[in-house]
Amino acid sequence: MSARKPLIAANWKMYKTPSQSSEFVTAFLPLVQDRTRDEIVLCPPFVDISAVVAGTRGSNVHVGGQNMVWQEEGAFTGEISAPMLIACGCTHVILGHSERRQFFGETDETVNKKLHAALKHKLTPIVCVGELLAEREAGKTEEVLLRQTAKGLAGIAADLAHSIVIAYEPVWAIGTGKTATPEMAAEAHHIIREQVARSLGREIADGMRILYGGSVKPENAGALMRQEEIDGALVGGASLDPHSFSKIVLY
Repeated sequence: MSARKPLIAANWKMYKTPSQSSEFVTAFLPLVQDRTRDEIVLCPPFVDISAVVAGTRGSNVHVGGQNMVWQEEGAFTGEISAPMLIACGCTHVILGHSERRQFFGETDETVNKKLHAALKHKLTPIVCVGELLAEREAGKTEEVLLRQTAKGLAGIAADLAHSIVIAYEPVWAIGTGKTATPEMAAEAHHIIREQVARSLGREIADGMRILYGGSVKPENAGALMRQEEIDGALVGGASLDPHSFSKIVLY
């Protein structure tokens, strides 16, 4: 078994109001209160962060943002900075999710800027990488993963990299009901880990947690997590229900 502590993160995307978030936390915490094996993170919409932080205070559950900009403050309408997330009580942040890349023009270069900012402010970054269906069918999965990982980690000093988490999310499996087989996911994680070794050194690579994201459900969580290369999950739709998400945490 790997010595890496599994991380199970909920990405609520654009769902839930503050009151709905509070109701989720009230139902969820008793289901996982004794769970110490995993690091558990809830990533609600920005407007819900304060409610979730208040509800989880003193528990074994952390709170993260779904995105942030690399600037600390300024005339950037609609953006959220690392200091703002920290002031609200966040400890984690998702960077470069495929939906941010697809709909809002994020690139490997902007993800890299955000990663530098997150590390500067001691947020635990969950950096997302993954291939499109067309790229997988064209045999370009490895090429895409190597590029996104290398560019995402560019300029990061090894002594600052220990907190970085990478999430492999095959874009073709997000919200589609399709899931990479455990073996496919493990192969992709191995590719990513080898690039981390080239970028940051073998010690960092061996210790870095790499999560799987892409239609993770209670039914497939156990099979995925039993793969040595898979160190947890970034969960979308199945994380919106407290009982469903608790079953994934308790796989």
